[in-house]
Amino acid sequence: MAEIKDPENTILMELKGGTVTIELLPKVAPLHVERMKELARAGEYDNVAFHRVIDGFMAQTGDVQFGNSSNDNFNLSRAGTGGSE
Repeated sequence: MAEIKDPENTILMELKGGTVTIELLPKVAPLHVERMKELARAGEYDNVAFHRVIDGFMAQTGDVQFGNSSNDNFNLSRAGTGGSE
């Protein structure tokens, strides 16, 4: 696992293949960081699908409105178009 330099601004994402360490940058995007931490602490990202994956480049997730596979609103064709309340 990567070294965690700032635990308050680090998110650990558990995937089937292992743990992904995400370092948040509050000096660059303070409001975005606070919102991500708020949603993560509330469990809003649990079971949210990756709706866009480009091999070797990026993986995009975070649509808590349509991307949560355990929610009645789950709609894979709309995942990535929603947001958070």
